[in-house]
Amino acid sequence: MPEHYDKLETRSVDERERDLVSRLPSLIAAALKAPGWQEQLKGIDAASVNSRAALAKLPIMRKSALPAMQKASPPFAGFVPAPVSSFGRLFTSPGPIFEPEGTGKDPWAAARSLFAAGFRPGDIVLNTFSYHMTPGGFILDSAARSLGCPVIPAGPGQTEMQLEMIAHLKPTGYTGTPDFLKILLDAGKAANRDVSCIKKALVSGAAFPPSLQAEVKSRGVDAYQTYAIADMGVVAYESPAREGLIVNEDVLVEIVRPGTGDPVAEGEVGEIVVTSFNEHHPWIRLATGDLSAVMKGASPCGRTNARIKGWMGRADQTAKVKGMFVRPEQIAELSKQHPGLKKLRLVVTRENEQDAMTLRAESANGGADLPDKVAATLQAVTKLKGRVEIVAVGSLPNDGKVISDERG
Repeated sequence: MPEHYDKLETRSVDERERDLVSRLPSLIAAALKAPGWQEQLKGIDAASVNSRAALAKLPIMRKSALPAMQKASPPFAGFVPAPVSSFGRLFTSPGPIFEPEGTGKDPWAAARSLFAAGFRPGDIVLNTFSYHMTPGGFILDSAARSLGCPVIPAGPGQTEMQLEMIAHLKPTGYTGTPDFLKILLDAGKAANRDVSCIKKALVSGAAFPPSLQAEVKSRGVDAYQTYAIADMGVVAYESPAREGLIVNEDVLVEIVRPGTGDPVAEGEVGEIVVTSFNEHHPWIRLATGDLSAVMKGASPCGRTNARIKGWMGRADQTAKVKGMFVRPEQIAELSKQHPGLKKLRLVVTRENEQDAMTLRAESANGGADLPDKVAATLQAVTKLKGRVEIVAVGSLPNDGKVISDERG
């Protein structure tokens, strides 16, 4: 049996990079046919966006802003150049954010992640992602069927009925959240029902900590993770090497400093920003709100695309201090006004029954008056007073936090 879904997965890093950046101008040109992108990319010459560096200069499209934008300009805030009638299904996800589904065999590009998890033609798949209004169930349903796998459209819940279906139809694969997989395995054990036909799983939508991974493995299920978003489908997936998540083909991933659009160094934790090469429904620098970091080197499984560490928390670290919202974008403004500062971290605590802020700023030098200058800028930007501590470069944690709320 082949180890890889197709030859794209094993092409050289340089070949893939040339392919992706060469397609950026046509992607931008296609997006500019839609009024939303015309406003977002105002003044941008599509032909000039022909490198990662050029892409990094484009504005970020924040996923968190989409609900208000779609409400003001339904159905998709003008960011979809194709007519609504050209899509197959229309969904909503929490926000609410409304998403269209393409009409291809694998419109969410999820088949590759199933293949890496060991799913093959003929595997019967118990799909427990929701089919109700949200795209989750259909993302894996269409992917499995494109691989030649029959699908049981189970959705979540109704454990007793699911155990009956497992006993009768003998699915070999499971797709759904890791939590519900454990619920099914526990329910089968408690009811003395045989669920051992399930040998493989692709899980998403919730944390899959090592303790749960070990328990699922001890129950005879080989489970892998995939990172997907409802806006565009699979961003990255796990392979048998189990060393990070491999970025999906036809997706360009950047890791940026929270509150900015500035790419961080390899290995540094930041916000996941994705550009997808679907000219029917393009996304250009979509900031997902999730934290991760790029790993060095290629996966031992032979897939050569970049790897990320997986989900490492949320990038939206907005805190309410003394009744005022303080946002990562405001902390980023301090870096612009004081270019000598490196990494910044605003720590919010309680002192004498009041909110207190301390900005810890990495700097190699700057003079004795630097803390006072930065404190003045902090107050001007946030409208709140706070202390400033200058710390050594490299001393702040590499966890992607720009605002650390430690008030318990």
